[in-house]
Amino acid sequence: MTYRRRTSRRVTSTDIIDIGGMTVTVIRKPIRNMYLRVQPPNGDIRVMAPTRISTEVIETFVSTRKTWIRAQQRKIQRMQRDTMRLVGGATGEEHPESQSQHLNDQAGRQPSVSEQDSSGIGSRDTGNRNIGSRDSVTVWTADVQRRARQSLEWQLPALLDHWTRVIGRSPTRITFRIMRSRWGSCTPATGRIRLNLQLGLMEPRFLEYVLVHEMTHLWAGGHGPRFQQLMDRFLPGWRDLRRELNRYAVL
Repeated sequence: MTYRRRTSRRVTSTDIIDIGGMTVTVIRKPIRNMYLRVQPPNGDIRVMAPTRISTEVIETFVSTRKTWIRAQQRKIQRMQRDTMRLVGGATGEEHPESQSQHLNDQAGRQPSVSEQDSSGIGSRDTGNRNIGSRDSVTVWTADVQRRARQSLEWQLPALLDHWTRVIGRSPTRITFRIMRSRWGSCTPATGRIRLNLQLGLMEPRFLEYVLVHEMTHLWAGGHGPRFQQLMDRFLPGWRDLRRELNRYAVL
């Protein structure tokens, strides 16, 4: 059975087809060649095909590559397992390691991301309270923690796979914590990264920014010129993301 829906002008149609027991999403576009992708985190199969190509040709194209598809799906599953071993648990309080560089709350204010003496990402209170605000109704119940953790665990494998290749280094371990004054921190000496559990309740782009920020500290401690040059290379729009993230208050 095929499910079809209209999409953007550049996409003629999107079909979901069963091919040899595999669920395949077929996107027809005004292109000349056909492309097959197996996408993390779930090993979803996607085909980009020319507008006028027949379903029979697509089925043959996919069927003849079934061995390769299964191999890629197994690879993604291994990546997921490896990531879950890398990722630690979330706790109700944060316990920074002695070697960890992080932002401290000075003079009763929440530190800004732009602080230069730390590898942690803090939050600045701008008066615009959004999710996670102390004035919001969000509280860290067991269910909220579970949902936030599941969201992070779902997003991290693909992010780590991509950014490890871009940045050239990977963390030895990632833990989730309910942090009171920062979005993340890194201990370059051990390669450990800590992420605020609250990121699991926010837009994915903020998690990506914080992860890239902390992974960049594996190359450069502090927020000096070298760190900023690397961030400009890895994530050119990082300053805009930092500015947006600073509008949110850490819960």
